[in-house]
Amino acid sequence: MTTKVFGHKSPDTDSTGSPIVWAWYMTEVLGQPAKAVLLGEPNTEAAFVLKHWDLPKPEIISGIEAGEKVVIVDTNNPAELPEGINKADITAIIDHHKLVGGLETKGPIDITIRPLACTATIMFDLMGEAVAKAPRGIKGAMLSCILSDTLEFRSPTTTAHDKAVCEKLAADLGVNMGELATAMFEAKSDVSDFSDAELLRMDSKEYTVDGKELRVSVLETTAPKLILDRKDSLMASMVDVAKEDGADQVLLFVVDILKEEATLLVPNDFVKRIAEASFPCTVSGDTVVLPGIMSRKKQIIPALKV
Repeated sequence: MTTKVFGHKSPDTDSTGSPIVWAWYMTEVLGQPAKAVLLGEPNTEAAFVLKHWDLPKPEIISGIEAGEKVVIVDTNNPAELPEGINKADITAIIDHHKLVGGLETKGPIDITIRPLACTATIMFDLMGEAVAKAPRGIKGAMLSCILSDTLEFRSPTTTAHDKAVCEKLAADLGVNMGELATAMFEAKSDVSDFSDAELLRMDSKEYTVDGKELRVSVLETTAPKLILDRKDSLMASMVDVAKEDGADQVLLFVVDILKEEATLLVPNDFVKRIAEASFPCTVSGDTVVLPGIMSRKKQIIPALKV
């Protein structure tokens, strides 16, 4: 049986590239047939990466059959995975997020969760000498994943090891990391073709904070004005998105990669209360700038209070 390898429901570069990397390793090195799949349409940066490294876009699937063999990467949160995931035969989890709980397996499995900035960094380590055998596209996918998740080493999640792995891959590929990262971030910043609802769900994760269900969305960009110019319609759309997704509130953080700050949209008193309770700020309008805030995983989620 071919194992399906996938990440979370809102495929960014890491959740698009890492399944491709690990499916190659399982099939070509371990001799275990595997196939990378996606749980949604890849974002614009991930689509650029696929094209840049001449990698075919994995099949997008809507669900998993009971008993199907799967490997989960870049998440361990059941809310970010297909319904019925616990009926699948989960054989491994590779992740760099906090342990959420709620997944069940049919037996003992391989679980690797490490405090690194990117799943692809963990895979590089797990693959060991086999990395040398990897085709250019697989190495390129790993490099791109790490540059994306570290925001070219600007993110506070970045470790010295993430950067060292990037440097090794870039040297091997003969790639200028700065030029590649700039092209990736430009692709990520092009959101003109997306509806407000699509933007709110593009890079979004669900969390329960103090008994409230929050959809926490982050848009990383080098052109924040393109998003902030739409703030009125985005805030209006939050009502329907929250209702459709069973959330109490959508929080949208627009991360300016170059200025290294986030702007939180503040559509109501509830979000104002969250902002002032969670961050050292005073809200006086419908947005608030949060200097130095770059990472949902390390800086936003741990700080959130209702």
